[in-house]
Amino acid sequence: MQAEAATPHTPGDLAQGLRSVGYLPGESTALVSFLATKLGKPVLVEGPAGVGKTELAKALSRYLGRTLVRLQCYEGLDEAKALYEWNYRKQLLRIQTESEGAGWQEVQEDIFGEEFLLARPLMTAIASAEPVVLLIDEIDKTDQEFEAMLLELLSDFQISIPELGRIEAKTQPVVLLTSNNTRELTEALKRRCLYLWLDYPDLEHELEIVRLHSPQLDATVARKLVEVVHQVRELDLKKPPSIAESIDWARALILLGAEDIDEYTFKETMSVIVKHRTDLDTVAARVGIKLGPAATDARPAA
Repeated sequence: MQAEAATPHTPGDLAQGLRSVGYLPGESTALVSFLATKLGKPVLVEGPAGVGKTELAKALSRYLGRTLVRLQCYEGLDEAKALYEWNYRKQLLRIQTESEGAGWQEVQEDIFGEEFLLARPLMTAIASAEPVVLLIDEIDKTDQEFEAMLLELLSDFQISIPELGRIEAKTQPVVLLTSNNTRELTEALKRRCLYLWLDYPDLEHELEIVRLHSPQLDATVARKLVEVVHQVRELDLKKPPSIAESIDWARALILLGAEDIDEYTFKETMSVIVKHRTDLDTVAARVGIKLGPAATDARPAA
């Protein structure tokens, strides 16, 4: 069930609203998100994987009381999977039920109507009678041809269907495009968007996030957890820990009843934040050993 629709009047209102649904934005995040709601422009959100780009769209959806429509991008994504496609089986059934003397013109008018369209995420967002938040996730995984297909929607919030003509948005969606910055996006796409760069938060900001989502964790342990995560991110890893993984680790420590993060506890639980075999060895050798042994020797034998 969607929350009651909210209307922010200032960036501060929007920041407070995002906090109320569990997302702690920085000043630039609150400002750009506010401008997007007022100017009606899409937002391109770039940054490393795991810094909260997708979660921002989800939080905006919860706060604004709008349905989230998500298009997950991947290599080879095409118009049929993103915009719409024709329901060929239904069209065939209609053709079969036409009278024998019906000409192509009559049949064509019957089978190319909105009732034969299968709406995909982009068309769903455009056609929605209620305003939505449209998330185009990981746009950098697609190619430039797909970006070009998006330009009409991002500029005018409309799509053109050859058989039906132009379909304009019934309501104004809030649109977020996320990118892990794995390739350079086209200037044409960037011109149509506001821009937001999200990076890993500083220690105090991330501590606040962890405490918000894991309030049962001892304050001292929470601070040590965030300090360790920041040490791990400084290493040359295949995949640094995301903010979500910091929260997962905090919840794991709560379940285990951990009162400290010593070398033993870290090695036993570091797979929550480190997800590659070679990274595990690196982190254990560079970070785990610095944490020191447990306060007691009441540890099970290896």
